[in-house]
Amino acid sequence: MQIQDFHFLPFFLLLLLSTGCFAKLHHNYYHNSCPNVESIVRAAVKQKFEQTFVTAPATLRLFFHDCFVRGCDASVLLHSNNHTSEKDNAENLSLAGDGFDTVIKAKAAVDSVPECKNKVSCADILALATRDVVALTGGPSYAVELGRRDGRISTRKSVRHHLPLPDFGLDQLNAMFARHGLSQTDMIALSGAHTIGFSHCKHFSKRLYSFHSKNRIDPTFNPSYVDELKRECPRNVDQRIAVDMDSRSSFTFDNVYFKNLQMGKGLFTSDQVLFTDRRSRETVNLFASNNSAFEEAFVVAMKKLGRVGVKTRNQGEIRIDCSSLN
Repeated sequence: MQIQDFHFLPFFLLLLLSTGCFAKLHHNYYHNSCPNVESIVRAAVKQKFEQTFVTAPATLRLFFHDCFVRGCDASVLLHSNNHTSEKDNAENLSLAGDGFDTVIKAKAAVDSVPECKNKVSCADILALATRDVVALTGGPSYAVELGRRDGRISTRKSVRHHLPLPDFGLDQLNAMFARHGLSQTDMIALSGAHTIGFSHCKHFSKRLYSFHSKNRIDPTFNPSYVDELKRECPRNVDQRIAVDMDSRSSFTFDNVYFKNLQMGKGLFTSDQVLFTDRRSRETVNLFASNNSAFEEAFVVAMKKLGRVGVKTRNQGEIRIDCSSLN
Protein backbone atom coordinates (compact mmCIF):
# COMPACT_ATOMS: atom_id res chain seq x y z
CA MET A 1 0.00 0.00 0.00
CA GLN A 2 1.32 3.45 -0.86
CA ILE A 3 2.17 5.92 1.89
CA GLN A 4 -0.58 8.31 0.93
CA ASP A 5 -3.18 5.65 1.72
CA PHE A 6 -2.02 5.11 5.33
CA HIS A 7 -4.12 7.88 6.82
CA PHE A 8 -7.26 5.95 5.90
CA LEU A 9 -6.23 3.06 8.14
CA PRO A 10 -7.19 2.76 11.79
CA PHE A 11 -4.39 4.12 13.96
CA PHE A 12 -3.60 0.79 15.61
CA LEU A 13 -3.14 -0.87 12.22
CA LEU A 14 -0.88 1.94 11.05
CA LEU A 15 1.20 1.57 14.20
CA LEU A 16 1.44 -2.19 13.67
CA LEU A 17 2.53 -1.79 10.06
CA SER A 18 5.11 0.90 10.75
CA THR A 19 6.53 -0.93 13.78
CA GLY A 20 6.84 -4.14 11.75
CA CYS A 21 8.82 -2.33 9.05
CA PHE A 22 11.43 -0.55 11.09
CA ALA A 23 11.76 -3.43 13.57
CA LYS A 24 13.62 -5.19 10.74
CA LEU A 25 16.13 -2.34 10.58
CA HIS A 26 19.06 -2.49 12.96
CA HIS A 27 22.45 -0.90 13.41
CA ASN A 28 24.63 -3.94 12.67
CA TYR A 29 22.62 -5.22 9.71
CA TYR A 30 25.73 -5.61 7.52
CA HIS A 31 27.93 -7.02 10.27
CA ASN A 32 28.53 -10.24 8.36
CA SER A 33 28.07 -9.21 4.72
CA CYS A 34 29.94 -5.87 4.73
CA PRO A 35 31.32 -5.10 8.21
CA ASN A 36 33.15 -1.91 7.18
CA VAL A 37 30.29 -0.35 5.20
CA GLU A 38 30.05 2.73 7.42
CA SER A 39 33.74 3.62 7.19
CA ILE A 40 33.73 2.99 3.42
CA VAL A 41 30.75 5.30 2.87
CA ARG A 42 32.15 7.91 5.25
CA ALA A 43 35.47 8.05 3.38
CA ALA A 44 33.73 8.41 0.00
CA VAL A 45 31.41 11.12 1.30
CA LYS A 46 34.29 13.01 2.91
CA GLN A 47 36.23 12.96 -0.36
CA LYS A 48 33.21 14.26 -2.25
CA PHE A 49 32.53 16.91 0.42
CA GLU A 50 36.11 18.18 0.17
CA GLN A 51 35.58 18.70 -3.56
CA THR A 52 32.42 20.78 -3.09
CA PHE A 53 30.45 21.94 -0.06
CA VAL A 54 27.19 21.58 -2.02
CA THR A 55 27.56 17.84 -1.32
CA ALA A 56 26.16 18.44 2.17
CA PRO A 57 22.88 20.29 1.57
CA ALA A 58 22.28 18.36 -1.66
CA THR A 59 22.56 14.95 0.01
CA LEU A 60 20.48 15.98 3.01
CA ARG A 61 17.71 17.33 0.79
CA LEU A 62 17.84 14.25 -1.43
CA PHE A 63 17.24 12.00 1.58
CA PHE A 64 14.24 14.05 2.67
CA HIS A 65 12.71 14.10 -0.81
CA ASP A 66 13.22 10.35 -1.09
CA CYS A 67 11.66 9.45 2.25
CA PHE A 68 8.58 11.65 1.84
CA VAL A 69 7.65 9.98 -1.48
CA ARG A 70 7.07 6.22 -1.28
CA GLY A 71 9.33 6.00 1.77
CA CYS A 72 13.10 5.77 2.21
CA ASP A 73 13.72 3.40 -0.70
CA ALA A 74 16.05 5.34 -3.03
CA SER A 75 13.24 5.60 -5.60
CA VAL A 76 14.21 9.24 -6.17
CA LEU A 77 17.49 8.01 -7.67
CA LEU A 78 15.84 6.02 -10.45
CA HIS A 79 16.25 7.34 -13.98
CA SER A 80 13.59 7.16 -16.69
CA ASN A 81 14.29 7.65 -20.39
CA ASN A 82 10.81 9.08 -20.90
CA HIS A 83 11.09 11.47 -17.91
CA THR A 84 8.38 9.85 -15.80
CA SER A 85 10.33 9.10 -12.61
CA GLU A 86 10.25 10.97 -9.28
CA LYS A 87 13.31 13.04 -10.13
CA ASP A 88 11.47 14.40 -13.20
CA ASN A 89 8.69 15.98 -11.16
CA ALA A 90 8.88 19.79 -11.04
CA GLU A 91 9.36 19.65 -7.25
CA ASN A 92 12.51 17.56 -7.71
CA LEU A 93 14.10 19.32 -10.67
CA SER A 94 15.98 21.60 -8.27
CA LEU A 95 17.65 18.68 -6.48
CA ALA A 96 21.38 19.35 -6.91
CA GLY A 97 23.32 16.77 -8.89
CA ASP A 98 25.96 16.58 -6.16
CA GLY A 99 23.52 14.68 -3.94
CA PHE A 100 22.99 11.99 -6.57
CA ASP A 101 26.72 11.90 -7.29
CA THR A 102 27.51 11.40 -3.61
CA VAL A 103 25.40 8.23 -3.49
CA ILE A 104 26.83 6.97 -6.78
CA LYS A 105 30.41 7.41 -5.57
CA ALA A 106 29.70 5.89 -2.17
CA LYS A 107 27.99 2.92 -3.83
CA ALA A 108 31.01 2.43 -6.13
CA ALA A 109 33.34 2.53 -3.13
CA VAL A 110 31.27 -0.08 -1.29
CA ASP A 111 31.04 -2.36 -4.32
CA SER A 112 34.79 -2.13 -4.91
CA VAL A 113 35.24 -4.27 -1.79
CA PRO A 114 34.71 -7.89 -2.94
CA GLU A 115 32.81 -9.06 0.14
CA CYS A 116 30.49 -6.04 -0.07
CA LYS A 117 29.74 -6.07 -3.79
CA ASN A 118 25.97 -5.87 -4.43
CA LYS A 119 25.27 -6.42 -0.72
CA VAL A 120 24.36 -2.88 0.39
CA SER A 121 21.25 -1.07 -0.82
CA CYS A 122 21.30 2.41 -2.32
CA ALA A 123 18.67 3.41 0.26
CA ASP A 124 21.00 2.52 3.12
CA ILE A 125 23.94 4.25 1.45
CA LEU A 126 21.85 7.42 1.11
CA ALA A 127 20.86 7.21 4.80
CA LEU A 128 24.49 6.80 5.86
CA ALA A 129 25.72 9.54 3.54
CA THR A 130 23.12 11.91 4.97
CA ARG A 131 24.33 11.29 8.51
CA ASP A 132 27.90 11.84 7.36
CA VAL A 133 27.28 15.21 5.63
CA VAL A 134 25.52 16.49 8.73
CA ALA A 135 28.54 15.54 10.84
CA LEU A 136 31.01 16.98 8.30
CA THR A 137 29.32 20.38 8.53
CA GLY A 138 29.52 20.47 12.31
CA GLY A 139 26.21 18.84 13.14
CA PRO A 140 25.57 15.79 15.31
CA SER A 141 26.52 12.26 14.34
CA TYR A 142 24.16 9.42 15.14
CA ALA A 143 23.69 5.68 14.68
CA VAL A 144 21.84 4.83 11.46
CA GLU A 145 19.46 1.88 11.37
CA LEU A 146 20.09 -0.27 8.29
CA GLY A 147 18.40 -3.01 6.30
CA ARG A 148 16.36 -1.03 3.77
CA ARG A 149 15.71 -2.43 0.32
CA ASP A 150 15.56 -0.29 -2.82
CA GLY A 151 12.10 0.35 -4.21
CA ARG A 152 11.11 -0.82 -7.68
CA ILE A 153 8.61 1.96 -8.43
CA SER A 154 9.34 5.62 -9.17
CA THR A 155 6.73 7.82 -10.84
CA ARG A 156 6.56 11.54 -11.44
CA LYS A 157 2.90 11.61 -10.33
CA SER A 158 3.67 10.08 -6.92
CA VAL A 159 5.54 13.24 -5.85
CA ARG A 160 2.44 15.40 -6.14
CA HIS A 161 1.14 16.66 -2.76
CA HIS A 162 3.86 14.78 -0.87
CA LEU A 163 6.48 17.49 -0.39
CA PRO A 164 6.06 20.70 1.63
CA LEU A 165 5.89 23.89 -0.39
CA PRO A 166 7.62 27.21 0.41
CA ASP A 167 4.28 28.95 1.07
CA PHE A 168 2.92 26.35 3.51
CA GLY A 169 1.46 27.49 6.82
CA LEU A 170 1.85 25.65 10.11
CA ASP A 171 -1.32 23.56 9.74
CA GLN A 172 -0.25 22.36 6.30
CA LEU A 173 3.24 21.51 7.53
CA ASN A 174 1.95 19.64 10.57
CA ALA A 175 -0.57 17.67 8.53
CA MET A 176 2.00 16.58 5.96
CA PHE A 177 4.58 15.54 8.55
CA ALA A 178 1.98 13.83 10.72
CA ARG A 179 1.09 11.52 7.83
CA HIS A 180 4.58 10.10 8.24
CA GLY A 181 4.45 9.82 12.01
CA LEU A 182 6.42 13.01 12.60
CA SER A 183 5.37 15.51 15.27
CA GLN A 184 5.44 19.30 15.15
CA THR A 185 8.71 19.24 17.10
CA ASP A 186 10.15 16.79 14.55
CA MET A 187 9.03 19.07 11.74
CA ILE A 188 10.64 22.14 13.29
CA ALA A 189 13.88 20.26 13.99
CA LEU A 190 14.04 18.94 10.42
CA SER A 191 13.37 22.46 9.12
CA GLY A 192 16.62 23.35 10.88
CA ALA A 193 18.41 21.51 8.06
CA HIS A 194 17.92 24.76 6.13
CA THR A 195 20.88 26.05 8.10
CA ILE A 196 23.10 24.61 5.33
CA GLY A 197 20.59 24.67 2.50
CA PHE A 198 20.10 26.94 -0.47
CA SER A 199 17.16 27.81 -2.66
CA HIS A 200 16.36 29.78 -5.80
CA CYS A 201 14.81 33.21 -6.33
CA LYS A 202 11.59 31.82 -7.78
CA HIS A 203 10.67 30.16 -4.50
CA PHE A 204 10.47 33.38 -2.47
CA SER A 205 10.35 36.32 -4.92
CA LYS A 206 6.61 36.66 -4.37
CA ARG A 207 7.35 37.68 -0.76
CA LEU A 208 9.57 40.48 -2.08
CA TYR A 209 7.61 41.86 -5.03
CA SER A 210 4.01 40.69 -5.16
CA PHE A 211 2.82 39.97 -1.64
CA HIS A 212 -0.75 40.90 -0.74
CA SER A 213 0.18 43.99 1.28
CA LYS A 214 0.36 47.73 0.63
CA ASN A 215 4.01 47.80 -0.32
CA ARG A 216 3.89 44.32 -1.91
CA ILE A 217 6.44 42.99 0.61
CA ASP A 218 5.72 40.30 3.19
CA PRO A 219 5.52 42.25 6.49
CA THR A 220 7.06 39.37 8.43
CA PHE A 221 10.35 39.99 6.59
CA ASN A 222 13.11 41.90 8.36
CA PRO A 223 13.57 45.15 6.31
CA SER A 224 17.35 44.76 6.13
CA TYR A 225 16.89 41.18 4.94
CA VAL A 226 14.53 42.43 2.24
CA ASP A 227 17.25 44.76 0.97
CA GLU A 228 19.77 41.94 1.01
CA LEU A 229 17.49 39.58 -0.91
CA LYS A 230 16.56 42.23 -3.45
CA ARG A 231 20.24 42.69 -4.21
CA GLU A 232 20.64 38.96 -4.76
CA CYS A 233 17.34 38.52 -6.58
CA PRO A 234 16.41 41.75 -8.39
CA ARG A 235 13.04 41.89 -10.11
CA ASN A 236 13.05 39.93 -13.41
CA VAL A 237 16.38 38.28 -12.59
CA ASP A 238 17.11 34.67 -13.59
CA GLN A 239 14.88 32.81 -11.13
CA ARG A 240 17.39 29.95 -10.91
CA ILE A 241 19.96 32.02 -9.01
CA ALA A 242 20.85 30.27 -5.75
CA VAL A 243 20.49 31.97 -2.36
CA ASP A 244 21.60 30.65 1.03
CA MET A 245 18.75 29.64 3.33
CA ASP A 246 20.80 30.77 6.31
CA SER A 247 22.29 34.17 5.51
CA ARG A 248 24.67 34.15 8.50
CA SER A 249 26.26 30.68 8.76
CA SER A 250 25.41 28.77 5.60
CA PHE A 251 28.45 26.51 5.83
CA THR A 252 27.88 25.30 9.39
CA PHE A 253 25.18 23.01 10.72
CA ASP A 254 24.04 24.96 13.77
CA ASN A 255 21.04 26.66 15.36
CA VAL A 256 21.55 30.05 13.69
CA TYR A 257 18.62 29.20 11.39
CA PHE A 258 16.31 29.55 14.40
CA LYS A 259 17.97 32.78 15.51
CA ASN A 260 17.31 34.09 12.02
CA LEU A 261 13.60 33.30 12.38
CA GLN A 262 13.50 35.35 15.57
CA MET A 263 14.77 38.31 13.54
CA GLY A 264 12.39 37.88 10.60
CA LYS A 265 15.05 36.32 8.38
CA GLY A 266 13.30 33.11 7.33
CA LEU A 267 13.62 32.75 3.56
CA PHE A 268 10.36 30.88 2.96
CA THR A 269 6.92 31.51 4.38
CA SER A 270 7.16 27.93 5.66
CA ASP A 271 10.30 28.92 7.58
CA GLN A 272 9.13 32.21 9.07
CA VAL A 273 5.73 30.83 10.09
CA LEU A 274 7.50 28.63 12.64
CA PHE A 275 8.19 31.80 14.61
CA THR A 276 5.22 33.99 13.69
CA ASP A 277 2.74 31.28 14.70
CA ARG A 278 2.52 31.20 18.49
CA ARG A 279 1.92 27.46 18.50
CA SER A 280 5.45 26.73 17.27
CA ARG A 281 7.31 29.83 18.52
CA GLU A 282 8.27 28.29 21.86
CA THR A 283 10.12 25.45 20.15
CA VAL A 284 11.92 27.87 17.83
CA ASN A 285 12.99 29.93 20.85
CA LEU A 286 14.25 26.80 22.61
CA PHE A 287 16.32 25.69 19.64
CA ALA A 288 17.63 29.23 19.11
CA SER A 289 18.86 29.45 22.69
CA ASN A 290 20.08 25.86 23.07
CA ASN A 291 22.01 24.23 20.23
CA SER A 292 22.18 20.92 22.12
CA ALA A 293 18.39 20.81 22.37
CA PHE A 294 18.18 21.37 18.61
CA GLU A 295 20.72 18.67 17.84
CA GLU A 296 19.02 16.15 20.12
CA ALA A 297 15.63 16.84 18.53
CA PHE A 298 17.15 16.68 15.05
CA VAL A 299 18.66 13.25 15.70
CA VAL A 300 15.34 11.93 17.01
CA ALA A 301 13.54 13.31 13.97
CA MET A 302 16.10 11.94 11.50
CA LYS A 303 15.82 8.46 12.97
CA LYS A 304 12.04 8.61 12.68
CA LEU A 305 12.31 9.98 9.13
CA GLY A 306 14.65 7.13 8.19
CA ARG A 307 11.93 4.61 9.10
CA VAL A 308 9.24 6.10 6.87
CA GLY A 309 7.81 3.60 4.39
CA VAL A 310 10.92 1.41 4.33
CA LYS A 311 11.01 -1.76 2.26
CA THR A 312 12.75 -4.78 3.72
CA ARG A 313 13.66 -8.26 2.49
CA ASN A 314 11.58 -9.23 -0.56
CA GLN A 315 9.67 -5.93 -0.59
CA GLY A 316 12.47 -4.43 -2.65
CA GLU A 317 15.90 -5.19 -4.07
CA ILE A 318 19.54 -4.21 -3.75
CA ARG A 319 20.22 -2.34 -6.94
CA ILE A 320 23.44 -2.96 -8.81
CA ASP A 321 23.13 0.52 -10.30
CA CYS A 322 21.33 3.05 -8.09
CA SER A 323 19.79 4.76 -11.10
CA SER A 324 18.17 1.69 -12.67
CA LEU A 325 16.26 -1.43 -11.69
CA ASN A 326 18.09 -4.77 -11.71
